[in-house]
Amino acid sequence: MSVRELITEHLDLWAGAVTKKSSSGRGNNGKVELTGVKKLRDLILQLAVTGRLVEQDASEEPATDLINRIQAGKEQLSLSSKQRKAKPLPPLSESERPFSLPPGWALSRLNDITDIQGGIAKGKKVAGRQTRKLPYLRVANVQRSSLDLSEIKEIEIAEEEIERYLVRQRDLLITEGGDWDKVGRTAIWDGRLEPMAHQNHVFRARLILREQNEQWLERYLNSRFARDYFAGSSKQTTNLASINKTQLRSCTVPLPPLEEQHRIVQKVDELMALCDRLEQQTSDQLEAHETLVDTLIGTLTQSENATELADNWARLAVHFDTLFTTEQSIDKLKQTILQLAVMGRLVEQDAGDEPACELLNRIAQEKIRLVAARKLKKQKPLTEIGDEDKPFELPSGWHWARFGDVCAIKGELVRPESFPDLRQVAPDCIEKGTGRITENRTVKESGVKGPNSRFYAGQIVYSKIRPSLSKAALVDFDGLCSADMYPIDAFIDSRFLLMEILSEIFLQQVRVAENRIKMPKLNQESLTGFVLPIPPLTEQHRIVQKVDELMALCDQLKERLNQASETRCQLAEAVADNALN
Repeated sequence: MSVRELITEHLDLWAGAVTKKSSSGRGNNGKVELTGVKKLRDLILQLAVTGRLVEQDASEEPATDLINRIQAGKEQLSLSSKQRKAKPLPPLSESERPFSLPPGWALSRLNDITDIQGGIAKGKKVAGRQTRKLPYLRVANVQRSSLDLSEIKEIEIAEEEIERYLVRQRDLLITEGGDWDKVGRTAIWDGRLEPMAHQNHVFRARLILREQNEQWLERYLNSRFARDYFAGSSKQTTNLASINKTQLRSCTVPLPPLEEQHRIVQKVDELMALCDRLEQQTSDQLEAHETLVDTLIGTLTQSENATELADNWARLAVHFDTLFTTEQSIDKLKQTILQLAVMGRLVEQDAGDEPACELLNRIAQEKIRLVAARKLKKQKPLTEIGDEDKPFELPSGWHWARFGDVCAIKGELVRPESFPDLRQVAPDCIEKGTGRITENRTVKESGVKGPNSRFYAGQIVYSKIRPSLSKAALVDFDGLCSADMYPIDAFIDSRFLLMEILSEIFLQQVRVAENRIKMPKLNQESLTGFVLPIPPLTEQHRIVQKVDELMALCDQLKERLNQASETRCQLAEAVADNALN
């Protein structure tokens, strides 16, 4: 099977194998990675550098002749150079051969076919010398197979050393290190900005002969074989790795005949362009799908009445199997379920239920009693809720209330060393927007030093730092939470209050409050003033039960989708491995 057939025969597999990008720090951004296309690119490159992408031609000049000419040119360069001669490298051994070479190919070291130099160190002394400021390339500017010149810095260089540190068109730029993906990252300098220097963390490998093909070398140095070499020979710490000049000079490079190099580069470019089109087509389809989901789901929350809601749901249900095919679409469905729940459109109202205003009166009396018993601090009076504060019309029996009307924010600061065995919760332990605690750790295991707040089973813990991330959870255990969190007592169904906190109605008010301050931190005055729709207590229980049922169905659907996605990725891996082996 040809490579083109390999792509076209498995087009749906390459396009359909996607994975969710890992989230960090600020929560999941909902993006996906086109794993199948990425795997295909890697496969094309591996086939290319092992000689399986184009046919060999026995009549072509073997690579050994090219290497001999390069070495002769390098000797001439060495005689005319003022630079100190590097120590000779040991002869190539059979164990260094990365794979069985096709006929006409030859193995060399990178040092044998290029001139490798380090760059200028930042802070190099230039006092008392005539200098000039020049732009220079850093690790951040050298990506894999491309250059990022969006931010170029300048460095002062002594005039007599400028030529030594300049890069020329067709030079290979190779990164010394950084995190794992940055080691040996290679790009070709295209000469778009002249003059340009390079720093000491970016090596420069210059061609010896004009006839050499720098694009072949760039493809190989970015291939899995070279990356494995750099990873294996680099100096490593926990999260960082780096190679030195000797290790780079020693890197083995398989060389095809020169004409074959040109054919391989041309074929790689052609197939990578095909991957670009496939990637763009897949991205466009995912974006169009996301827009369609947003539009149809939006009709549910925008429905004016029960009849319109039923019609909109019927329209969505017809296309359910084609709409909810990604994690992101299911997450949006879950948010819509919450929105409908807190708007009173998820379960039917019962005229026999005690109206919410009666519940709110009882809560007010209970809070007065707790204040008198010194079990609750007296809070400042909350402002009346005006018509301009009400985002929608409430169902019968419901009532608007301030957040501070239906709950109490507690803050019992304690020293963590006094409670080493209790569980400790911080914002990083809570999944964004789901109310799910993702980490089980004790106070001792967390290593916290500063004061924490004591919380108790049945309370809601809510992050006041970056509150738009919706880091809130209903806890069923006693413990400590970071001072960046509020422990909250609910005087209504605590599960329903959590749903309100996670809903878009609440989030809209959070975003307004966040924009009023420089640091995204929600103070108690803002929080207690938020407006909430409150249903009768018995309806709260019915809503919670219905939401739990629907969320469980969503989770089952998501699990099936994840299993199908994992299977597609495994199939893509298997197809790639089969092609290589």
